[in-house]
Amino acid sequence: MELKYQTGFGNDFATEAVEGALPVGRNSPQRAPLGLYAEQFSGTAFTAPRDHNKRTWTYRIRPSVMHKPFEQIDAGRFESSPFNKLPTTPNQLRWDPLPIPTDPTDLIDGVTTIAGNGDLFSQTGIAIHIYAFNKGMGDRYFYNADGEMLFVPEKGRVGFLTELGLIQAGPGEIVCIPRGLKFKVEPHPDDRELRGYICENYGAHFKLPDLGPIGANGLANPRDFETPVAWYEDREGTFEQIAKFGGNLWTCEIDHSPLDVVAWHGNYAPYKYDLKRFNTIGSISFDHPDPSIFTVLTSPSGEAGVANCDFVIFPDRWLVAEDTFRPPWYHRNVMSEYMGLIYGAYDAKEEGFVPGGGSLHNQMSAHGPDLDAFEKASNAELAPQKLSGTLAFMFESRYIIRPTKYAMETSELQHEYFEVWQRLNKNFGG
Repeated sequence: MELKYQTGFGNDFATEAVEGALPVGRNSPQRAPLGLYAEQFSGTAFTAPRDHNKRTWTYRIRPSVMHKPFEQIDAGRFESSPFNKLPTTPNQLRWDPLPIPTDPTDLIDGVTTIAGNGDLFSQTGIAIHIYAFNKGMGDRYFYNADGEMLFVPEKGRVGFLTELGLIQAGPGEIVCIPRGLKFKVEPHPDDRELRGYICENYGAHFKLPDLGPIGANGLANPRDFETPVAWYEDREGTFEQIAKFGGNLWTCEIDHSPLDVVAWHGNYAPYKYDLKRFNTIGSISFDHPDPSIFTVLTSPSGEAGVANCDFVIFPDRWLVAEDTFRPPWYHRNVMSEYMGLIYGAYDAKEEGFVPGGGSLHNQMSAHGPDLDAFEKASNAELAPQKLSGTLAFMFESRYIIRPTKYAMETSELQHEYFEVWQRLNKNFGG
């Protein structure tokens, strides 16, 4: 399968896997070309303003209504709002990586929910999951009616076979699957262990943040986002279609592959982005700029400038500033922060925070550098410094992020995390 992409963020794309499959001049003629069925795939209300409207016209071999009735199935550790099984602690939390399964496990069976907030029924908030699997989905297909899914691979290359085309991504890249899009996941043939993070976004679609005083350029550039071209499966047999709907998993039988879109045009589509293409912006004089300068994508809330979720990265970058404490300072925040590590070491946490693990610093929970990082930064020569070989990220939300019962009881929870700050010295000499 050849991987081909179209570039741009939110573009109105047009692509066909077979010449003549796209109608010319009419969105839905009396008969779609080549005996195909026209089906609109809408990500917003029909009446959303033009610059917010998300929809794609698909031209498919069979319409999506052709399936047997759904029946609910056990969701395992794949959880959804409300996240209220335990009281939410104000303590700082950190986890070791979850192990890769040894038994054959595909993506759907390999999702573990760590935390979340909001209410999927009112389309607010997020869920944070870890995926860990070792085999492909085969004849199983999946769609999520509850939210879009932002995949952040940490180990192994993942192939996403979707209704609208093929995407492959590995560590250092991200993939966003729109709400409702059918897909399945297959590992790269050379990768047997796959793990990463998922932000399931119940709220407004992720979009590029406004740049404000930064100007016209910087951060993630629209031209660096990639959307697949049309590709399709024409397979008949007995297949399973799984839906996440209303916080539960449902299954139905289907007698053909649902990935049978031969052509499509529109702006509601999956995309990938290589995080190495992010243009970091930093201080070149004094003071440590706010981490918002590292925002790749944002899901707005009803309050301007306060996000339902921001996706923020901490990549390779130059630290060029004078009279500046280099790592992130000590902080208490109205926003809640879940942080993960894709590779390398995070400059404010050199021990205990490892790739595949995560930390949670909730609303107004104090956090900052551990003792070693503080001492190192306080005594370092203030010269230009290059951070290399590191990539951390953060899901940041205006709502308190509530850990699941599993996350609070798993052996991967580091109960001694608070110790990293206990040896900080009293330096005041007044």
